[in-house]
Amino acid sequence: MAKLEMDIINSHCAGIDIGSKSHYVAVGQALEDVKEFGVYADDLIQICQHLKQHNITSVAMESTGNYWQNLYVELTRFGFEVTLCNGKFTKNIKGKKTDVKDARWIQKLHSIGLLSGSFLPDDTTETLRTYCRQRTNWVQLSVEATHKMQKYLKLLNFRLDVVVKDVCGLTGMAIIADICKGNLDPVKLSQHRNGNCKKSKEEIAKALKGNNRKDYLFGLKQEYESYLFFQQKIDDCDKQINFFLHQQINTDPVKKNS
Repeated sequence: MAKLEMDIINSHCAGIDIGSKSHYVAVGQALEDVKEFGVYADDLIQICQHLKQHNITSVAMESTGNYWQNLYVELTRFGFEVTLCNGKFTKNIKGKKTDVKDARWIQKLHSIGLLSGSFLPDDTTETLRTYCRQRTNWVQLSVEATHKMQKYLKLLNFRLDVVVKDVCGLTGMAIIADICKGNLDPVKLSQHRNGNCKKSKEEIAKALKGNNRKDYLFGLKQEYESYLFFQQKIDDCDKQINFFLHQQINTDPVKKNS
């Protein structure tokens, strides 16, 4: 059976199989062309030096989890052209899957120009995305704490959800804060009614006649404190995002010249 030959597009290229504990680097198709490296900072530098020794100018690797990021930074710092590709384009269908085979397969595909790089944002966008993602994480945790507070309020038979539109609004949070301080008097708690609240103080007091179980009160206090903690973290993220954006605007040459 005749073999189908394909032209070499990238003659000085390497393929790297990314792993959580080690990276396999293939600078050619022979078994001796594949070498295993660790994932520590010194190991990443050794990978770059190894590639330089073999006159490699272009490198292809999979975007596996977050394990590729530090190596990607190091490779670009050393001046390599890096193609970060989706794993679905580098799947080796035939034979048993091994790290050595994967590295050789990536190198082969890259050498004949069959791999395309994934989109990567610039450093500014990447930094802003990190801050925004962190903020989103805190928002999600805050929402979870809110739901748990509402659960404990219902278990205590404090039906704030009936008399206020938003349990975490001005009236609701003021009442929850006072409950967590130990005030369980419905009439006194109803004094926290905000002027925007449609329900009267009398109606609110009726909704706050609870069973006062200590275990539920403990759980409510824990979730309330968590909620405040998450809100503080969200505020910290907002400040950092604003600082970063102002910093970028002030250093933008287009803005300076306008």
